[in-house]
Amino acid sequence: MDIKVKDFIKICNGKLICGNEDKVCDNFCKDSREVKKGDTYLGIKGENINGSIFYKQALENGAEILILQDIEIEKDILKKYKDVSIIIVDNVIKAIQNMAKYKRENSNVKVVGITGSVGKTSTKDIIANVLSQKYKVLKTEGNYNNEIGLPLTILKLKDEEIMVLEMGMSAFGEMSILTNIAKPDVAVITNIGTSHIGILGSRENILKAKLEILEGLNKSGELIINNDNDLLHEWAKNEKIVENIKTYGINEKSDYMAYNIKLNENGSNYNINISNETYEITVPVSGEHFVYNSLCAIAVGLYFNIKMSDIIIGISNFSLTKKRMEIIKTKFGVLIINDCYNASYDSMKAAIEYLSTLQGRKIAILGDMLELGNFSEQLHKKVGYEVAINKIDILICIGEEAKNIAIEAIEQKMDKDNIYQFNNKEEAINFIKNILKSGDSILVKASNSMRFDEITNKIVELK
Repeated sequence: MDIKVKDFIKICNGKLICGNEDKVCDNFCKDSREVKKGDTYLGIKGENINGSIFYKQALENGAEILILQDIEIEKDILKKYKDVSIIIVDNVIKAIQNMAKYKRENSNVKVVGITGSVGKTSTKDIIANVLSQKYKVLKTEGNYNNEIGLPLTILKLKDEEIMVLEMGMSAFGEMSILTNIAKPDVAVITNIGTSHIGILGSRENILKAKLEILEGLNKSGELIINNDNDLLHEWAKNEKIVENIKTYGINEKSDYMAYNIKLNENGSNYNINISNETYEITVPVSGEHFVYNSLCAIAVGLYFNIKMSDIIIGISNFSLTKKRMEIIKTKFGVLIINDCYNASYDSMKAAIEYLSTLQGRKIAILGDMLELGNFSEQLHKKVGYEVAINKIDILICIGEEAKNIAIEAIEQKMDKDNIYQFNNKEEAINFIKNILKSGDSILVKASNSMRFDEITNKIVELK
């Protein structure tokens, strides 16, 4: 279904300043610099700045519709752009949330909602690829998993049959907003770790916040959880909130279990038994956590009646969103694990374990993990422990919090001469350039705001 200007006026109590109310709102854009001809510009008001003040730039770039708040449009602009539809609403974010909810409720599309402390994006990618073997699929792009990104994804809906939506949160109440917009038919919880523990205070509170996804779950829908995660396992055993729960795992007895797992540098293979038939699954990305992701994709695929033969194909040829365990082989002969989009203890541990399986010298370039509050020192030290026990050859730490990674690695008897600490990326990059050898395997990982992709780019440029 198309969203028109008059829908914004009716549902969001908007006021049409000028233009045609029958225009279709298409290609929503929240950055005036990126607006293209025919787009709908959203003047989103943030903590520091009101995006609506950039309405002139949006008009100059060809916006056909503007959704704005807390601004007066100059009379000469109204005269010059009289054919452009300009709507004033009380709150642009609330407006797009209401419109996304309206579009979801009036579409026949099915929705898979994915949350968890780690692995949301890679799980989304593999599920979307499995579902696309039979259906037309719309999935969350990039980091569009919050109160703005999720509604914008839904508003992109055209003729797709299934939406695969990543749903992030950092505090109580945020998941509740998302799930009541998306109304998932299938809810996936990948795990409960330590991301945002600084805000929520405990893993138990993180579980409670993630479980808000159930508020919007279709009553006849399905919840799919990682049964090897301690908190999810205990919750599923004791709670009967959801009628239909499916589990996946490797260790705990689950509905979908992998066995005979063989991990190698380029991927993994395992067996699974479905309805008394044994299937061999090939995952094109290495690491045990991708075995879990693929098990989840099998559960979702079977829910939507996809044949196992097609599910196997969907798993075998999926590709990851960039900066998430992205494998880069440079001309210099170095293998990079580019995983610098985000970082938590759980994702650090998984990435370090994968690095330990690779050939050549194993070098971990690690930075600060953020939003950990009073748990920061403890969790950074736990990362240092993982570096030491996985016998990483060289550890390079960058940032104030990352110093605790080095402290614990030394405590665990890692050779001090192979541990280096830097205050900033520039110092580290100059050092890294001088020590790299062809055949090295390197993990680059930190929270996104550390901008470690700059380190990856410099290594890629080496000749």
